[in-house]
Amino acid sequence: MHVPPDSGDDSQADISGLDAPSDQHPFPFGLDREVWFDEEHGIAEKLERCQQIVDHRFTNLELLQAALTHASGASHRLSSNERLEFLGDSILGLVVCQWLYEEYPEYSEGDLTKIKSAVVSRRVCGKVACQLGLEQCLIVGKGIHLGQSFPKSLVSDVFEAVVAAIYLDAGLDVVRARLHQWLAPEVRGAVEGRGSGNYKSLLQQFAQRERASTPHYRLVTESGPDHRKRFRVSAVIGGEEFQPAWGNNKKDAEQHAAANALAILHHETPPFE
Repeated sequence: MHVPPDSGDDSQADISGLDAPSDQHPFPFGLDREVWFDEEHGIAEKLERCQQIVDHRFTNLELLQAALTHASGASHRLSSNERLEFLGDSILGLVVCQWLYEEYPEYSEGDLTKIKSAVVSRRVCGKVACQLGLEQCLIVGKGIHLGQSFPKSLVSDVFEAVVAAIYLDAGLDVVRARLHQWLAPEVRGAVEGRGSGNYKSLLQQFAQRERASTPHYRLVTESGPDHRKRFRVSAVIGGEEFQPAWGNNKKDAEQHAAANALAILHHETPPFE
């Protein structure tokens, strides 16, 4: 079987007919080789395991079985999880868009679009699926375990398919509650703009929303000769001063200080010294 390429930059390969993986070639996402031997893991066991993972007892177990069934393990293409994946992608987008729209009224359409794109990406869906353990529930063809590597898209696809199955079985409120639970760290990380560098703006938005206050920045110290001076700055919100950070100029130091404050406010380790 040949899996079509992902729209992302993940490399894909024909996963049939390859040598069995050695200890030097573990499956991605920490998958254990035994997961892929469906002859050793009954479908009923996988359905039960998945229901425990997602904390939902399905009225229609055929929906869940379809969501977990990769095309290689299906009797025909329409009985695989591809159609549910198609639906789940839209449900995931709807829930995340409403979530962001309601929780972050101060964000522009452009900001919301960037955050949504990060949260519903294949990378995040695959990461969350494996954190939940959904890869242990996959129903695949007997030959798939022969692959030396496995496309990352598979576990992200099953996540979207399971989202659709829960929606069809129990409705939008139930699937929304599950997604809020599973995706909260990813939404927070995307909102905090990791990698964007615009920490001052994000801290201001947070402080005004949560503390009804505007941050200001205090120069703690500076060091070095005039032509290579470094600055250590702390963010202050309503009289509370957060861990300071160094920067090669005052602008960078303030950005780093804002990042430290955001991390502390969310009970995380400050990223800058």
